[in-house]
Amino acid sequence: MSSPDIWRPLVDEDFVNRIRHHVSCEILPHADAIDKDDFYPVDIIRGLAKAGFIEILLPKNFGGEGRFELVAALFEEVGYASAATGVSLISIFQSLTMLSLFGSDSLISEYRPKYREGLIASYALTEANHGSDIRSLDTKAVRDGQSWILNGEKSFITSGSAAEFLIILAETDIGVSAFALPYGLPGCEKYVGEFSATIGLRNGPHVNMRLNDVRLPLDHLIGTEGKGVRQAVTVLDYSRTFAAAISVGIGRAAFDGALARATGRTAFDQTISSFQGIQWYFAEMLADIDAARLLVYRAARALDDHEDIARHSSTAKLIASRVATEVASKAIQIGGAWGTSVNTPFGRYFRDAKTYEIGGGSSEILKNTIAKFLIGRMPK
Repeated sequence: MSSPDIWRPLVDEDFVNRIRHHVSCEILPHADAIDKDDFYPVDIIRGLAKAGFIEILLPKNFGGEGRFELVAALFEEVGYASAATGVSLISIFQSLTMLSLFGSDSLISEYRPKYREGLIASYALTEANHGSDIRSLDTKAVRDGQSWILNGEKSFITSGSAAEFLIILAETDIGVSAFALPYGLPGCEKYVGEFSATIGLRNGPHVNMRLNDVRLPLDHLIGTEGKGVRQAVTVLDYSRTFAAAISVGIGRAAFDGALARATGRTAFDQTISSFQGIQWYFAEMLADIDAARLLVYRAARALDDHEDIARHSSTAKLIASRVATEVASKAIQIGGAWGTSVNTPFGRYFRDAKTYEIGGGSSEILKNTIAKFLIGRMPK
């Protein structure tokens, strides 16, 4: 259970309290099972939609509020309970952002009501031979009359096991382009590859998907043909802020769990929390989490203001993911042998935190982005 006196809401208090109540009742009780059994939490996502929280993700042209500070609060609180559920929401947010920024009016009209109902969506960029380098792809799209025909294979698709709808990158004669792909069309086939399961952020195995003469309507091209890489990078710049929010949630959960243990366990005739060394651990963790939280909400304001988005989102994720890993590690240390037990959530916190130093933009990629921003501001 979150400590509200420590983690005061940084946005609308009533809104945050409503999220916290839903999370504690509907998500937290299932968090360990999601992680252990590695499944996509379909019912939980549908529940978030029914409760109106998916509405928070919707941009203004989808009929939502379009306030990114509220989106950050949603991801922070969901991440506190279950980072795997947070990642499921990230995938939905990424697909929404691609459509809202670059999609045609017909596409937006077609899929807007489906998102409101809890459409399970994913973001299929990666290929086995290219990894993070999406400038050229083996998946090809060829125009055929009033259709596009796609052939190829995407790999390691986060949230893909349950996805009903995917944003997919494929290369046309002009260049890499983005497409909207409703799963279930003839020629689509998902399968679980050898390296599909991960140690953290386990919301179902990352699936691969074969595309064999998959036919899409012309208007399912998203944005400008040949501009898919730029569009995908823009979406990642947006979603990194909320990956950072999930990391803050992980750090808070690990902190609260360790604090409860330290104040409730006695050693050498005093509580563990009475030892100065342990107090210093908590002081450092609290300061680091506070700093990471402020960076996340600063990055959310940058999204609202359309100001230096790549810089602020990358900085927030770089710091928040590192802080979450460090806090989760210290929480295990404070718990001692108990902290290493598979029957406590601390292993899940650590695995989720560490995985998010890689997923959604590795720390090395983030440093490149921040350095590029800095160099671009230097005098010529």
